[in-house]
Amino acid sequence: MKKLFKVIPLLIAALVLTACSSSEDNSASSESTTCSPESLATVEAGVLTIATGEPAYEPWVLNDAPESGEGFEAAVAYAVAEQLGYDKSAVKWIRTTFDGAIAPGPKKFDFNIQQYSITEERAKVVDFSSAYYKSNQSIVSFKGSKIEGVTSIADLKAKNPKLGAAVASTSLDAIENQLGLKPQVFNDNAAAVAALKNGQIDGLVVDLPTAFYLSAVEVPNGIIVGQLENSAANDAGAGLLLAKDSPITSCVTKAVDAIRDNGTLAAITDKWLAASAGAPVLK
Repeated sequence: MKKLFKVIPLLIAALVLTACSSSEDNSASSESTTCSPESLATVEAGVLTIATGEPAYEPWVLNDAPESGEGFEAAVAYAVAEQLGYDKSAVKWIRTTFDGAIAPGPKKFDFNIQQYSITEERAKVVDFSSAYYKSNQSIVSFKGSKIEGVTSIADLKAKNPKLGAAVASTSLDAIENQLGLKPQVFNDNAAAVAALKNGQIDGLVVDLPTAFYLSAVEVPNGIIVGQLENSAANDAGAGLLLAKDSPITSCVTKAVDAIRDNGTLAAITDKWLAASAGAPVLK
């Protein structure tokens, strides 16, 4: 998922994930049989080298300091490291561009966490772990709107709001199928944002990363009313990116699966993408 806006916290996105890619699908042909620092064939022996963007934005990474563990992806990275048996002191951070890391060839990192969507095309030249994140659809509005402060889908529907979305988008589907409302349809998000600014609609439905940008930059007094749980069957989510046929892909995938299964990932998601990020989940 390439960063579309590089001026603020971007591409976020939300919520609890399902395993969208198996270790069998993404694993290298020769895998480490024991997932421990002593046995993993990492770039630097005994060290887990993790890459992220330059700079890295909130809420993915707070204050462009991934080593602090603050922010959604920083916290996920350290949770995976801990699951693999690495102390925080044994984690090393480096920076890469988005496109450079996904290009074919050897890597200077063990895995890269930078909102990389898992796609068949990319998987031809790199490996992915199972998904740690799926982007939810979210509702952008403004302070003082009729839908500010709603806490559930039922509350939202009771307001009978006018919600807009771009034509032929998953956002449009969310309004119709998840919310059961009749949407206002626009040619693109730019036209929908203009309508929101002019008060023609009460809210605009977009993916969560876009919602963070619009509410912070484009929409005066913008707010994220809430987000809707991802139900798109064809969305594989974002995974940790590794070199093609990396010997540690299977172990990294197992670590991601473990933090999902034991509730750690849900807790991280709630802390950084829902509660503190101001984007509660509407159910």
